[in-house]
Amino acid sequence: MKEPVIGQPGLPPAQGEEEHLSLALANSAIALPGGHTVDLLGTPVQANRWLTERGLAPVDAGMRETCAAQLRSLREQIRSLFASRAEGLPALPAAVRAINDAMTRVPTAPLLQWDDKTGPHRATPHPTTAIVDHALAVLAADAADLLTAPDAERLTACGSAPCNRYLLRYGRRHWCSTRCGDRARAARAYARRTTSR
Repeated sequence: MKEPVIGQPGLPPAQGEEEHLSLALANSAIALPGGHTVDLLGTPVQANRWLTERGLAPVDAGMRETCAAQLRSLREQIRSLFASRAEGLPALPAAVRAINDAMTRVPTAPLLQWDDKTGPHRATPHPTTAIVDHALAVLAADAADLLTAPDAERLTACGSAPCNRYLLRYGRRHWCSTRCGDRARAARAYARRTTSR
């Protein structure tokens, strides 16, 4: 397997990513033709940027490799669950445990804080690990919501090899982007031409 490519692939969001952050997370490692992959969470800086763009972390969160690795690990568990759901197969128990663990690791409400200047107030703690734990909880909860909602019936993998992205299918379209749709149509046309010879 070739090394991952660092950077943006220039693909538009797959259908459903704007409504479901977990779908965007699952699609943050993109397989490209030629055996290349693009990992939008490949470095701590990229992971911080990805979270910031989705309102899950401040720009200056100070992401470390362990935090980025936790995010990539959750991505793989979510991808596993999406694959199981899309293919109608049983889920891996470890993937279910990982989602539940991420959802229950952080408090669901801002905690009571008390200091000499402002007195009592409610706030969420902001050390980097708490930010990441909160982001993981939000992403895991979104995955659980998607997997248990009526939208789960439309969850599918992109139908254009080698693409590995997931989407919510609308109508007959089962490609994550126009580029993948064009590639799949071209492959079918090529197969028809070679078969007819």
